[in-house]
Amino acid sequence: MKTTDFLCPKAISADLKGSKKEDVISELVDLFISSGEIDKKHKKKIVETLMAREALGSTAIGQGIAIPHGKCECVKKLIGCLGVSKKGINFDSLDGEPAHIFFLLVAPVDSAGPHLKALARISRLLKDKFIRDSLKSVTDEKMILKIVQQEDVRLSKL
Repeated sequence: MKTTDFLCPKAISADLKGSKKEDVISELVDLFISSGEIDKKHKKKIVETLMAREALGSTAIGQGIAIPHGKCECVKKLIGCLGVSKKGINFDSLDGEPAHIFFLLVAPVDSAGPHLKALARISRLLKDKFIRDSLKSVTDEKMILKIVQQEDVRLSKL
């Protein structure tokens, strides 16, 4: 599985504005709405699902990365969006550092396999400090997508 298999190219932001966990999650869900991946009527349900998952334990894994995720009957396939916050957000990270890179996943309720593979793929992608630094420094969405696509190609050759 490649990151571009589930990342929606039109659901990327190089400049997230939110300053709190729920604001950022809401902003990321808005990317799905504006890209046409989900209907606006499902926003509240998806945000509630993601916030309920956060209540179980933060999805901020450290090194400036958060991977909020959840399952919802409002999606038919695994979808992902990617956002970067220049200032960083307190996301209750394991290392206490603010999160800058947010990769949000929403999966159908009955899709354990693809959901877990996507989480593993994102972790592998963002394990590389050069990739993290590159994502944090770019100023437009096309460059974010290009970085992810290039890394997909590199990882597929390993």
